Amino acid sequence: MSSLTPTLHTRPQAFEGLTFSKKTLKANGCQPSEPPSLLQAIIEGFVDGVLILTIKGEWIHANECARHICQQLSPCTSQVNSVPQPIWHICESLIESRKLFPDERMIIEAELDTENSAGFRIRVRWLELDGSTHLYLLVTIEDRHQSTQNAAITEAKKYGLTHREAEVWLLRRANYSYKEIAARLYITLNTVKKHMKSVYAKQQANLLGQEGQQVG
Repeated sequence: MSSLTPTLHTRPQAFEGLTFSKKTLKANGCQPSEPPSLLQAIIEGFVDGVLILTIKGEWIHANECARHICQQLSPCTSQVNSVPQPIWHICESLIESRKLFPDERMIIEAELDTENSAGFRIRVRWLELDGSTHLYLLVTIEDRHQSTQNAAITEAKKYGLTHREAEVWLLRRANYSYKEIAARLYITLNTVKKHMKSVYAKQQANLLGQEGQQVG
């Protein structure tokens, strides 16, 4: 079962991210039209899932990552373009907030924890179309596990870690204990400690090198 911990951000801020013209989405019936190939390629290239919805929950567009996550969250749903209820509840919070704060451009952010993954970070904001009276919902879905893994891989390259050090670091960044890392990689606890000591030394050397470049 999924659980939500929504966090409201009530500060006014400019819209960021995707913008569409009336040529991209039909303004009268909120029916999806084919996004331009370049724009679609950009959306598909996002690491996060991207959903564009009407205020009635109808799909306008979703990249492959968003489709995959929605299927994960609603495995028993036969309907293809179905918004998972936990995500739609967050969307409803933004819709309701418009009545309370009509002059503020708000973003609703919530953490969605699931039983079989590290969970997701959901952000919902309004998406306006030039020359259209309709409002749409822009939903971004961040896979926290994937984000942590990507960050760890980037750090491993940045610090010049060996293959084994990188394996240890990826698990450590995923909140595995030293004992769990040892069991996962079939190595001793002392070996894990040795690799982590080396990782921290390389991390410190990298930071000192950056500070030296700034001073120079």
